Amino acid sequence: AVAKAARLHLFQAQEWQKLESSAQDHSCTEKFSKAQLTMTVNHTEQNLTVSQIPYPETWYVFYVDKFTCEENYSESEDIQFEMVLLNPDAEGNPLDHFSAGESGLHEFFFLLVLAYFITACIYAQSLWQTIRKRGPMHGVLKVLTIALLLQAGSAFANYLHFSSYSRDGIGAPFMGSLAEWCDIVSQIQMLYLLLSLCMGWTIGRMKKSHGRPLQWDSSPASTGIAVVVVVTQSFLLIWEQFEDTNHHSYHSHHGLASGLLIGLRVCLALSLAAGLYQIITVERSTLKREFYITFAKACILWFLCHPCLATIAVIFREYQREKIITMGVILCQCISMVILYRLFLSHSLYWEVSSLSSVTLPLTVSSGHKNRHHF
Repeated sequence: AVAKAARLHLFQAQEWQKLESSAQDHSCTEKFSKAQLTMTVNHTEQNLTVSQIPYPETWYVFYVDKFTCEENYSESEDIQFEMVLLNPDAEGNPLDHFSAGESGLHEFFFLLVLAYFITACIYAQSLWQTIRKRGPMHGVLKVLTIALLLQAGSAFANYLHFSSYSRDGIGAPFMGSLAEWCDIVSQIQMLYLLLSLCMGWTIGRMKKSHGRPLQWDSSPASTGIAVVVVVTQSFLLIWEQFEDTNHHSYHSHHGLASGLLIGLRVCLALSLAAGLYQIITVERSTLKREFYITFAKACILWFLCHPCLATIAVIFREYQREKIITMGVILCQCISMVILYRLFLSHSLYWEVSSLSSVTLPLTVSSGHKNRHHF
């Protein structure tokens, strides 16, 4: 290496891209002479510390010797060497395995799993007793709880993956994949739940008499629409996973599948908001109207949080976007689930909702009282 005058040239990404796209024709030697940092390879082991930079950025590293810029030169003897690039974390630890785009996710998933555990300890028994009673909201609560368990399983699998990654820089790829699939199934569960409820209202009210209860499976049109949309979203979610193989549930939306998924969620939010608005405007009962408005807020928050956060993240630096989207979407969807649980478990609305279910809510349990209202 000394005989060849070997050097390492380091360029900041934007500076190298300017050189590549410059209209001025730079020679090979001129290009490398503009490097921000140069290190001569003249020892068996060397260290180079880059001065503190204000924010994380990409660097290009080139191996150059006195033969690099010569034309038609072939060298039979290669020099083998190992290069290790270390990114210190906020505390200056150079052995931290997390990149700037991943830092903070390990702690976030730990706090999320802790929050799920504490919530389960407090509310699990009462929720289980409510579901066992098989009341009017039994179907809704069962599907909602399955979706919540899948979300908690995804958070726990992500925590295990990041915990392993923090120790060895490799992680547990299986747990990362499991977290993604749990999240996909949870998204499908919630989409089918919300669509069945909303489509049951908007389509069922036009076709059913007010004397008959509207069941989840007694409106073929609403079920058909829900199935088509669910299958479409499932296909796009799976396509997105194959398009971007990195382990994260919410992607940066550079691909076609991600863009189509964002568009689908926006269309769903707008269509459901329009349908619920029509119901709210003609509803005379204050209690019923509040019920519909609260449910509409939960639906819109669930569907629009991802597109909105993906749009907002554009104004941030690239390494910050994935964290903003991931943390923001998970927190918003948790809030949406809390709103739905409070809505369907509320004792003040319970009997009113029970009477509503005979004409408007599709996810009810019919037990032979098809023409009977509860007061």
